[in-house]
Amino acid sequence: MIINLNRARERLAFQQAQMHALGLPFTRIAALDADHLPDLDEAYWSGWERPIRPAERACLLSHRQIWEAVATGADPVLVLEDDAVLSDKVPALLEALRHRTDLDHVTLETRSRKKLVAHASLSDLPLRRLYQDRSGAAAYILWPRGAAKLLQRSARHGAIADAVICAAYELASFQADPALAVQLDRCVPYGLPEPIATQSSISPAQSEKQRPTLAFRLRRIKAQLRMGLRQLCHSHDAQRRQVPVRREDFDYLKALAVTQTTNPSAPGDAAP
Repeated sequence: MIINLNRARERLAFQQAQMHALGLPFTRIAALDADHLPDLDEAYWSGWERPIRPAERACLLSHRQIWEAVATGADPVLVLEDDAVLSDKVPALLEALRHRTDLDHVTLETRSRKKLVAHASLSDLPLRRLYQDRSGAAAYILWPRGAAKLLQRSARHGAIADAVICAAYELASFQADPALAVQLDRCVPYGLPEPIATQSSISPAQSEKQRPTLAFRLRRIKAQLRMGLRQLCHSHDAQRRQVPVRREDFDYLKALAVTQTTNPSAPGDAAP
């Protein structure tokens, strides 16, 4: 499933070309627009570590739509935001995981941030147990049991989608190692072919920081303490490190033919 705003046509064209090159069928899920959010009580959005911007709210609700669909199914599902760039090893991993029932969630991506991952990988798969992540909602595989856990975690209070996933220690979560996905804006830093140009989906006006209230600051301190305790509890079987990518696994992108169906996406065109 690929989350894509109706007006982000260039990104959709990229995903169509990428999925065709990898031989992966997909379903496009229309992302919620930040300008047309459902009417939720503001209290739902006020329980995280800082104020949540409209684009971030739309992103979470778009992911929750998918979690609801996955939770009612029987099989794991690959979930992508429309700026996810995939390794050519993804199809083989999907096939290997198709009948596994002992996992809740596998993140494919890396983003130049350290993750708390197990020393040992699974004996039969290029995966390591993931104990703590800081970002990662652009490319992941989700099982029905994992989707139900994420829905429960985000039922009372909202957060950015990455934070909901990363805070869900109840998930049996794993990391692809080497990583099998990056976001478009990380292609150049990782030395990968850049299929299309990308811009931030958050406008300068959205980026202005609000002074956090005491309640927000206390929640952030609590979250930091929780992460520190998590690291301490797994100091014997895990380490904090960056997960690398294997550049040759992305070489197919050099020959990717992206048919531009519209003007390049403007800032804000792809909230997820």
